[in-house]
Amino acid sequence: MPRVFGTDGVRGLANREVTAELALDLSVAAARVIIDRGDFDRSRERPLAVVGRDPRISGQILEHAVVAGLASAGVDVLRLRVLPTPAVAYLTAALDADLGVVISASHNPMPDNGIKFLARGGHKLDDAVEAQIEELLGSSWDAPIGADVGRVRPYERPVEEYVDHLISTLDRSLAGLKVVVDCANGAAWQAAPMALRAAGAEVVVIGAEPDGLNINEGCGSTHLAPLQAAVVEHGADAGIALDGDADRCLAVDHEGNDVDGDQLLAILALDLAEAGRLVDDTVVATVMSNLGFVQAMQAAGLRVLQTRVGDRYVLEEMRTDGYVLGGEQSGHVIMSQYATTGDGILTALHVLQRMVATGKDLASLASVVTRLPQVLVNVTDVDKDRTDDPVLAEAVAVEEAALAGRGRVLLRPSGTEPMVRVMVEAPTDDDARAVAERLADVVRTRLALTTP
Repeated sequence: MPRVFGTDGVRGLANREVTAELALDLSVAAARVIIDRGDFDRSRERPLAVVGRDPRISGQILEHAVVAGLASAGVDVLRLRVLPTPAVAYLTAALDADLGVVISASHNPMPDNGIKFLARGGHKLDDAVEAQIEELLGSSWDAPIGADVGRVRPYERPVEEYVDHLISTLDRSLAGLKVVVDCANGAAWQAAPMALRAAGAEVVVIGAEPDGLNINEGCGSTHLAPLQAAVVEHGADAGIALDGDADRCLAVDHEGNDVDGDQLLAILALDLAEAGRLVDDTVVATVMSNLGFVQAMQAAGLRVLQTRVGDRYVLEEMRTDGYVLGGEQSGHVIMSQYATTGDGILTALHVLQRMVATGKDLASLASVVTRLPQVLVNVTDVDKDRTDDPVLAEAVAVEEAALAGRGRVLLRPSGTEPMVRVMVEAPTDDDARAVAERLADVVRTRLALTTP
């Protein structure tokens, strides 16, 4: 059977790939695994799960299927309803639940949806546990009967409890700041404005009218133009763009210029370092982080550890050595002192707090990172497993030598397609594009699947 779980749970086209039947089977299998492993709080009569979702219309179908599957397997369920992914993770830990379930496709278009399981404490499931769940899919089992089936009830005030947690992480008020927040018509449409106002900011809200169909549509972190226009129109100090499940955040300065995840990560790293709270003066990022970010951190005397692309790899590195800050260029920032996953609202609050603490505007804070132009060329229909080809390796070495520390080259095989991504950073766009195209030609020639 092909693997069901990807790098971030199960995700695909809702009602075609991610169906109610699959949701039911996955939740039954997940319940069976935690029960068989004994990985639950024995002081309770039954294991406890919390379930939250983003506002996609398909989430209603999947939520009912997940809840039914868990309860039918003897798990009590608290329904959190529409709630950001990091809020579900927080409440999984705060309520000492044995399992958390998030129904969301994050920044993906509305027709997609996904299912992600969280272990006790709000952490992502280990690969080994996901493999056990897959092994049980569709297998026969003795379902509990009578009083042994799970109970289902709504959980009161999940948004308010999450917001209280966010505010508790701050050291100072955001009074005096005017902020525009774009909620992507997603799961944070209530929590984000509530948190920013509770922190003391004056808040203008856009993208906060979810109808089940408009999540991420022309708004949020994947479409910054509406936020940029609103910041300028309202004379705001900053703009915050969330994605559909609010696990990532991008920003806009007072002039409408975008501030990416690398810059946000740099702002937070310097803040923690000055406070003496950046463990081993180290921040964790991925190989896709801009070289300008790495250079800025090195200039500040900080170390950057780079992992494979994907927040799960950032999290693994952070948990292994106890690092407190990591993230991706996409705006997925993890502050492990306060959260077990990326949290867009948390990121925004702490970046805004840095503005208040320093008296500097966002543009000045972000300017610590000088982003090098970055060009990405996707080369399709090639053998992605042969990127160690000696001729290709020599071509990469020649280009890197020519850049002489002023840029870099990265070849990334796709995880799912016969494709190699050629990423180049260089002092100018023209330089980066020229290098990328030259290397892309070598990839096409050397790694072609069929002889021309």
